[in-house]
Amino acid sequence: TMWDGVPEAVSVIIFFVLMGFVGMLEGMQIALFAVINIPEEELSQYKAAHGNCQLAFAGQNLQAFLIGRQICVTICMFVVAR
Repeated sequence: TMWDGVPEAVSVIIFFVLMGFVGMLEGMQIALFAVINIPEEELSQYKAAHGNCQLAFAGQNLQAFLIGRQICVTICMFVVAR
C-alpha cells in the first residue's frame, strides 16, 4: 500500500491519476517539439494552435515548461513508487 491508513482502492486510483497526468505531460512535450517543424503559414490556419505556439515559444516559456514538467514528473514518480 501507499501509506499506512490509505485504503488500497485509493492507492490504485491515485496511481492511475498520476500516471495519466505524467502521460499528458509527456505528450505535451512531444507535441511541442513536433510543431516546431510545421511551417508558420500552415500553423496560422488553426487559430488555437497558432496562439498556443506563439505563447509556448515566446521568450523562455518553452524552457520553463520543460523544467517544470520534469520536476512534476519526478515528484509524481516518487509518489507512485511509494
